[in-house]
Parts: sequence; C-alpha cells; structure tokens
Amino acid sequence: APQKVTVQDVPPAFPTVDVPDHAHYTIGVVILIVGITGTLGNFLVFYAFCRSRSLQTPANILIINLAISDFLMSITQSPVFLTNSLYKHWIFGETG
Repeated sequence: APQKVTVQDVPPAFPTVDVPDHAHYTIGVVILIVGITGTLGNFLVFYAFCRSRSLQTPANILIINLAISDFLMSITQSPVFLTNSLYKHWIFGETG
C-alpha cells in the first residue's frame, strides 16, 4: 500500500539561515527609505510630465513608462518587504 506523505516529510526547498535581528531591522529601514524615495521621485516625474507641454515628447514617453512601472513596484513591493523584515519571516502564508 502506498504511504501517505505529509508536508513535514518533504525537505525544505530553501535552506534557512539564522540572521540577527538587527540585520532584519536594518534591511527594513533601507527598504522603507528606498520605497519612499521611489514613490515620491517617480510621482514627481509623472507630475512634471503631465504639467509641462514641452516635456511631452515621444522620447519622454519611454521615461514616463519606466517611471510609472517603478512607481507601481515601489508602492506594491516595498510595504510587503518592509513588513516581512520587521516580522523576521514570511507572514503571508503558503499561498502568498
């Protein structure tokens, strides 16, 4: 008869390493600063592009495309990474 395999029987896919608490908090602060800077900076680029007719050239559309992509990455990924750094582990479960 086949044996029933549980999650505990499967070896972990990635090795774990004990990281000191201060390293988690330091990375969290750095990600917070990068996230705020990325959000504000890219918003200002988009705002300046929309307000100034002289900046609305075909070449600058590529810059705006990059700024919008970076802005969206900043507002979606920085909070997740910051939260996980402060809790010192992945908090969004198996599905997340």
